[in-house]
Amino acid sequence: MKNAAKHGSRTAATGLALASVLLLGGCGAAPFLGDGAATPTPTAPGQITAVDNDLATGSVERTLAAGNISLAVNYWSDLPMDQWTAGANKPLNLSLLATLANDEGQRIYLSKVTVVAAVSGEDGSLTAPASLVDAASVAPGYQVKAPYSYSQSFVLPPLDPAATSISLAITYELLLQTTPTSAEYAKQTATDLLTIAIAP
Repeated sequence: MKNAAKHGSRTAATGLALASVLLLGGCGAAPFLGDGAATPTPTAPGQITAVDNDLATGSVERTLAAGNISLAVNYWSDLPMDQWTAGANKPLNLSLLATLANDEGQRIYLSKVTVVAAVSGEDGSLTAPASLVDAASVAPGYQVKAPYSYSQSFVLPPLDPAATSISLAITYELLLQTTPTSAEYAKQTATDLLTIAIAP
C-alpha cells in the first residue's frame, strides 16, 4: 500500500511538472528574460516642412485699409508657379482700386509703391534683391478711385540657388484730398505681405 501511494504521488508530481512546462511553453519566454533579439523601436517619419505660397492658385485678392480708404488689390503672375525657379525672372502683376468711406467726392492718388523682398532657404535667410519702386511720374500721383485703377508689373530677378521662398512686403503710399476742391492732401499708407514658394 505504501509503495502504491508513493507511486501515485510520483505520477501526480510528474503530471503537474509536465503541465507546467506545457503552460510555460505556450506562453513563450518571460518578457524580463528577453530572447536575445532587440525589439525594433518605431521611428517617426521625416518631417516635411510645407512652404506657404499665397500664389499657389496663380492669383490672390486682398482688401487693405489705409485710414478710411479701402484698397481692393489683385496679385497674379503670367509665369506658372512651377516655373518660379530661383534662376528665372519672375513677374508679379498687381492691380488696385480704391474706395472711400463717407465719400464726399475727394480724389485718391497713389504716389508710390515699394516692394521689399526677403529670401529664405532651408538653412535660413539668403541675400535678397534690391527693392522695387514705382514712384508716380505725375503730381500728386495716379488716380486710383473708381472709375480709375492702377496696374503694374514688377519683375523679381534671379535669386540664390538655395532659395525656397520669397516674402514681399508691399507698401502703398496714398494721398487723399481733404475736400473735393482742396489742393491739400492727407497721406495714408497701406501695407501687404506676400509669401511665394520657389520651385526646385
